[in-house]
Amino acid sequence: MIRSEKVSEVEVLKERLQRARTVILTDFRGLTVKEINQLRTRLREAGVEYRVVKNRLMRIAARQAGIAGLEAYLEGPTAAAFGYDDPVVPARVIHEFIRQMRKLDAKGGVAEGRPLTAQQVRQLADLPPRGVLLAQVAGGMRAPLQGLASVLAGLLRALVYVLGQIRQQREAALGRLGEDSTDRAGSS
Repeated sequence: MIRSEKVSEVEVLKERLQRARTVILTDFRGLTVKEINQLRTRLREAGVEYRVVKNRLMRIAARQAGIAGLEAYLEGPTAAAFGYDDPVVPARVIHEFIRQMRKLDAKGGVAEGRPLTAQQVRQLADLPPRGVLLAQVAGGMRAPLQGLASVLAGLLRALVYVLGQIRQQREAALGRLGEDSTDRAGSS
């Protein structure tokens, strides 16, 4: 590459790094061109961009973009998956590809500005989909509310029961008063 191409490539990488919510770095050794194209297709369908990068240029772009943590993973053949929407999608697609092909390795990456190790990339890939996570959060918020409603309903039931007992006691007392007054009227 001549100098102007390198400067241009650094600018392109910097722009992608700044836009991406997630960047996953992979070691693609052992993959055929056909397999790399299959991975690219799967990632593209998921809205993720995948490209082979030069380590030195990626280091410069990351430094210029203010992204720390990628330097440690920029050794050997490197390709980067740039995810712009859902931060979990690139990790999930790459991890699924790794399970199937057993050739590709995730080196690490960055998600939402935080560095990720290879193990953290696997953990990110294993997260449930966004809809499931939202349902779990909603369920977690609903449970205490249901508990509160049950407690309040129990208190109301107890109050109704107590008021019913008081009413019965008063009716019984009024009935005795009525008997007492009838007895008194009959004895006079």
